[in-house]
Amino acid sequence: MKTIRIKNKILWVAFLLAMVSCGLKKERKTPTESDVYYTCSMDPQIKENEPGKCPICKMELTAVRKDRKQQPDEIRLSAQQVQLGNIQVDSLNTGSSGDQMTLMATVNFDRKKETVVSARIRGRVDRLYYKATGDFVSRGAKLYDLYSEELNNAQQEYLLAVEKQKVLGNGMVNFGQLIQAAKNKLLLWGMTENQIADLQKNGKASPRISFYSTTSGYVTQLNVREGDYVAEGGTVVTLADLSTLWVEAQVYASQLASLDRNAWVKVQFPDAPGREVSGHIEFVNPEINPDTRINLVRVSIANPGNRLQPGMPAYVFISNQEHKALRLPVDAVLRDAKGAMVWVQKAKDTYQYKMVTLGAENQGWVEIKSGLQKEDIVVISGAYLLNSEFIFKNGANPMAGMKM
Repeated sequence: MKTIRIKNKILWVAFLLAMVSCGLKKERKTPTESDVYYTCSMDPQIKENEPGKCPICKMELTAVRKDRKQQPDEIRLSAQQVQLGNIQVDSLNTGSSGDQMTLMATVNFDRKKETVVSARIRGRVDRLYYKATGDFVSRGAKLYDLYSEELNNAQQEYLLAVEKQKVLGNGMVNFGQLIQAAKNKLLLWGMTENQIADLQKNGKASPRISFYSTTSGYVTQLNVREGDYVAEGGTVVTLADLSTLWVEAQVYASQLASLDRNAWVKVQFPDAPGREVSGHIEFVNPEINPDTRINLVRVSIANPGNRLQPGMPAYVFISNQEHKALRLPVDAVLRDAKGAMVWVQKAKDTYQYKMVTLGAENQGWVEIKSGLQKEDIVVISGAYLLNSEFIFKNGANPMAGMKM
């Protein structure tokens, strides 16, 4: 009996050991949570730590073993994907760079030749002689008629001083000084010498006075309409002289170092084929737009005959000194508001993105100032497809959050 009990205990212990052994074997076969992730075949950007359904298409997630060799900034393609995407690579090229920089630009008004016509005295605008933007106003032309009680009272004061001088002369009171003071007030409020002379000749004040343009230009803004009241100093109209214009070109922050600020430039206009003008860099904005990483360079040009108009697109060509530099084809570089990047081949089927700093651009080539090594093999064809595949698989743009 005792022997039977001992045998039963031995069998029970053996059974327990076998169960534990099976459990360990099974546990070894099952990948740990850190070895796999769960993704969707239709939406590969979905990556979960636990099995379940895709939050987009509701399909069952598939377990995928993580590739310990692939880094977060890399992407691996199959041979078929490389062939279909026409992915081509080449080493960095060393050549002359910086001989010419081509910039996109827009023609704008020369703000130094813009005139703001404001009301010298408050009143009601009874008539506007130019009612549309784009109208040309000649120097000395009537701009508007203003009804003003204050101006009418000032005219009465002037006429009274003139009348008193005629009657009483310059005895105890020097009416000449009073007349001059009253005249100065009328001049300050916008009346002309001719208008004051007519006032004295006719001897009758008018509450409605015409105001004239002191310069020539095109109407760019109309701030009032007939019947509107304007306060003293209120803007009535803005005039722009188009004899000179500003061409404002966009420059990336990375290109500023290679920009020759004393250079004369050539400006071409795609809307006016064959027309080319020369100018000089007049101003470089000291502040870079933090959102676009773009700066503005201003070129002043002459506009004989007013043939060029604000708003026209333009190309600005700036000649710089040539120098040897690492360069790539323009199509190899991807750009957005964050900066610029390229794809580098790390292995036969693996590619890594790298942020780069650009220099001068010329004849389809762009200078690489930093971010790459001479021995790097760069994707020169298919970079956009690589970027799209990375976004599709990871659900994020590789340039998102990058700082230059």
